[in-house]
Amino acid sequence: MGADQNIDWQIAVASTLDWWREAGVDTLADELPRDWTAAPAPVVRETKRRVVAEAAVPVVQALPATIDAFAAWRTGPDAPEATWAGSPIATSGNPQSAIMVITDVPDREDAESGTLLSGAAGRLFDRMLAAIGRDRNSVYVVPMCTIRPVAGRIAPEIETRLGELIRHHVAIVAPKRLFVLGNAPSRALTGADVTRSRGSLQLVNVEVGQSGASVAVETVASYHPRLLLERPAEKARAWKDLQMLIAGLDA
Repeated sequence: MGADQNIDWQIAVASTLDWWREAGVDTLADELPRDWTAAPAPVVRETKRRVVAEAAVPVVQALPATIDAFAAWRTGPDAPEATWAGSPIATSGNPQSAIMVITDVPDREDAESGTLLSGAAGRLFDRMLAAIGRDRNSVYVVPMCTIRPVAGRIAPEIETRLGELIRHHVAIVAPKRLFVLGNAPSRALTGADVTRSRGSLQLVNVEVGQSGASVAVETVASYHPRLLLERPAEKARAWKDLQMLIAGLDA
């Protein structure tokens, strides 16, 4: 047989495994031999798939279809902001008005007073309304977000949902004109920020009820009063927006 062969089988086995690992074979496919050329056995999954699919479909509750019911829902426990710190601020004014004003979020003063546009921005808003012969009782003021976010603005992850809700609100109120203040409401209704949306009377289509029918609402996008306080030079453009808002609109 020749010279004695002293083989350390543990080293030999380890070397072989290393060779297979380097070749890309590093996973045991099965405990038993398998005929890889055989046709796979049919697997019936219909029942399980149907059960899983039914269990995965969330239950979507229909939104209230009347003004009072929806306004109450927006400040209730099922609203998206219900778990946030702070108290929700309801709508104000006359929902039967021809003009519906949509703002983005309550200001700090609003959170303390419980009334929308109650601070310096609110005083400027009142002067803006007075300039076109209106006051708060002759418009309908609605916040897109009922509770002031910690950051003071609507976060992207909730903006889409709040946009859906404000469009539903517009649909059930059916005003003649919308006056949209700020970027978030402008994006929700016109699809663009105020700087791109303002300057023209736009038609915004909103769906009415479950039928899928839509109505077009004339919309004017403009700067929020708080921005006008920071940038007084924009007041001239805001005045043009106000004139556009009431042009051809019956009292």
